[in-house]
Amino acid sequence: MSNLRTLSKFHSKLQGGGARPNLFEVQIPNLPTAATTSTPKASWGSDIQENFSLLCKAANLPASNIASIDVPFRGRTLKVAGDRTIDNWTITVINDEDFAIRTAMEAWMNGIARLSNNTGSTMPDSYMTDAYVYQLGRGYSGKRHSKKNSATADGTKVTPLKSYRFIDIFPVSVSAIDLSYDSSDTIEEFTVEFAVQSFESLSGDQTGVNLV
Repeated sequence: MSNLRTLSKFHSKLQGGGARPNLFEVQIPNLPTAATTSTPKASWGSDIQENFSLLCKAANLPASNIASIDVPFRGRTLKVAGDRTIDNWTITVINDEDFAIRTAMEAWMNGIARLSNNTGSTMPDSYMTDAYVYQLGRGYSGKRHSKKNSATADGTKVTPLKSYRFIDIFPVSVSAIDLSYDSSDTIEEFTVEFAVQSFESLSGDQTGVNLV
C-alpha cells in the first residue's frame, strides 16, 4: 500500500516555493547589421538595452513540436516520429514616450524588407541575432544554488533558475497600437513576433550577460 500524500509532503517537494511567471527577464544583447544600418537606423545602446529588459512585460519560454507520421499496416496505424518544428516567439513591450524600442524593431524589419521598394538584406547573418530569456528565482536555496550566485542581502542579484537562448531570431510582426479618445488610465503596449531557428537550454546564467 502506497503512502498517503499529505500537504506537508507536497510542500516539502515544492522547491523554492515554485517558479513564478512574473520573475523573468528578456535580453537582446545586439541587433544585427540590417537593423543598425537601415534608414532610419536602429539605436541599441546600453541604455536602450536596459530599458528593453525592464519594459518587456511578457514573453514565453520556448515551445517545440514533433510531428507524428501515420504508417498504415494491415488495418492498423503505426505512429513514428516526424520532424521537429519550433513555434514563433512573441514578446509584449510597454511603450515609453521616446518610442526607442518600437523604432528599433521597425528599423530591423525595414532592414529586411523596405517599405519603399521591398529591397533589403539577403544574407541571414545580417538580419538574425540571438535573444535570451531568464527565469528568475526569489532568492537563495541551499540545495540548488551556491552563495556566489544567490540573492544578495539587499536583493540586487538573483541567479536565473533557467536560461534559454533563442538562436537566429528575426521579427516577422510588430503589432499595431490602438489609439482612442476612450482610452484612459492605461499605457500603450505592443507585441513583437519573432521567427526562431533553434533554441538551447542553459543552466543558470551561462551567457555572461548582466541582469538588470
